[in-house]
Amino acid sequence: MTESRQLCPRCGGTLSPAERERASSRERPGICDVCYLNEFDLVSAPEKIRVRTCATCGAVYRGNRWIDVGARDYTDVAIDEVTNALSVHVDAEDVAWGVDPEQIDVNTIRMHCTFTGTVRGTPVEEHVTVPVSIARETCTQCGRKAGGYWASLIQVRATERTPDADEIATAREIAETYIREREDAGDRNAFITETDETDDGLDVKISTTQMGRAISDRITRRLGGTIEDHATLVTEDSDGNEVYRVTYSVRLPRFRQGDVIDPDDGKGPVLVRSVRGAVKGQRLTTGDRYESAYEEGETPDARKLGSVDDAEETTLVTVEDENAVQVLDPETYASTTIPRPSYLDTGSETVFVLKSRVGLHALPRESVE
Repeated sequence: MTESRQLCPRCGGTLSPAERERASSRERPGICDVCYLNEFDLVSAPEKIRVRTCATCGAVYRGNRWIDVGARDYTDVAIDEVTNALSVHVDAEDVAWGVDPEQIDVNTIRMHCTFTGTVRGTPVEEHVTVPVSIARETCTQCGRKAGGYWASLIQVRATERTPDADEIATAREIAETYIREREDAGDRNAFITETDETDDGLDVKISTTQMGRAISDRITRRLGGTIEDHATLVTEDSDGNEVYRVTYSVRLPRFRQGDVIDPDDGKGPVLVRSVRGAVKGQRLTTGDRYESAYEEGETPDARKLGSVDDAEETTLVTVEDENAVQVLDPETYASTTIPRPSYLDTGSETVFVLKSRVGLHALPRESVE
């Protein structure tokens, strides 16, 4: 019987059984291993690569946007770009590679790459050199920062008063923390353009309207108050869409936690505990809970008498009965009868009191200390 043979169309040699088996596969059917390897390219690489980087923040432009890559230097950037640009043949197995960067000048890095692998059971090795050109530019974000770009303005004010230093510091911290969280999440559009403390409160310019709203919401959740927004048309973009700037007016409540107020209900002063949605607190005459009516919200009809910062520690002289105690007036040192609220510790030798236009009242010790 005559043995059936199959010849390589390139060299005319007889194919081995393994080569004949591959003749019907996708691995270059009908070609012997020697001819296949002679024509085989382990790696496909571009002749050169141009990398656009931001000279300010180090971001790299890929596709159609700037990306923070976290590279330590431009050599790391070049290695990343070469890695993304090279492709290894699908038939190669056990592929490994290394790179030897050569700095030609400040803008050019020559990447010498060595690849090894196995093809059809045969070890192969290939060397490629890819020049990488570094183009230093200014990314969109850094350009906007340098140009003072902003899309929303947060104005922190207060009703019938000026925000105090703690409220200003809290609002500033809320804005900075939110933007930092967005940056950590990879949002390149997140930045604060300007923060300005004015005679009336705090102004913060933010990069986007959405972030301006989110920060305003966080401020009112922490400090209470309301938000009003007003949009102003400033220009049109390249597609003809209208571009607006939005001002968010954050109005903090008239009263704040720690204030002592005198509501017009005639039931005595109240220590304010919360101003979120409504004024909540504690009566200084009885210790009973207080909450402003729904329709009054955060601004009940009341006058401010002082705050816990005005409290003074004085001597608790004696307990008269279940409704009254005697203390020393911190100004006159005269023994004075005052209401005995439920929170007052009659076993203590001292008590914190607030003296106001409506009299002398004991404050909860924990609200002062």
